[in-house]
Parts: sequence; structure tokens; C-alpha cells
Amino acid sequence: MSRVKRGRTALRRRKRLLKEAKGYYGARGKTYRKARETLLRAWSFSYRDRKVKKRTMRSLWIVRINAAARLANLSYSEFMGGLKKAGIELDRKVLADMAVHDQKGFEQIAEIARKHLPHRAEEAVSTAAN
Repeated sequence: MSRVKRGRTALRRRKRLLKEAKGYYGARGKTYRKARETLLRAWSFSYRDRKVKKRTMRSLWIVRINAAARLANLSYSEFMGGLKKAGIELDRKVLADMAVHDQKGFEQIAEIARKHLPHRAEEAVSTAAN
């Protein structure tokens, strides 16, 4: 049986991994073993943080909506409850974008939400009369 030289395959695999570890500090970007350890850790973080990113963005949207709702004299929960009762189905991403870029439109939506709250409806009527 003839001799099989397998250096090419292993070299190609190591080269691909080192190419991905390019730019890492010290031995992490130069030696195969350290690069592999670092990349395995980096890949697990990137997988996990793709999920965390969604949570982080949702909480950011909630903070922005809450701030804009408070400027309209509503709490976040009152605002969202009023929207639900009014049948307005805007998601938090759109509402947060409106809160930042279209304050007038957000105020109109907040007014609609206020009118659909039982304990806030009389306040809305009295402020509109003044």
C-alpha cells in the first residue's frame, strides 16, 4: 500500500481558522491552539448575544416609549393599555421610532390612548375644553 500524506488537509484547516482569528492580540491570532480556543469562545458569545441583542433592543424601545408617554402625562402601562383598548396595533419598535422622530404624531396617539382609559377620559375632556 502506498503512503498517504495528509499535511495538506490539516494545513488548510489550520490556515482557515487562523485567518478567522486575524487581528486577535498576541498568540491568540498567531498560534493554532490559542486561536482555536479563542474562536470557540467568540462563536459561543456571538450565538448567545444574537439572542441578547433582541432583548436589549426591546428594553430600549420601552424606555423611549415610557419617556415620551410621560411627556404626555401617561405612564408606560397606561399608554400601552389605552392603545390596546383603542385597538391600535403598533409595535414597540414603531412607537419608539415615533417617540424620537415624530413627537406630534406620538402625542396624537397618546391622546387616543388617554381617551380609552376609564379614569383618564374625563381629564382628556377637561384639557380639550380649556
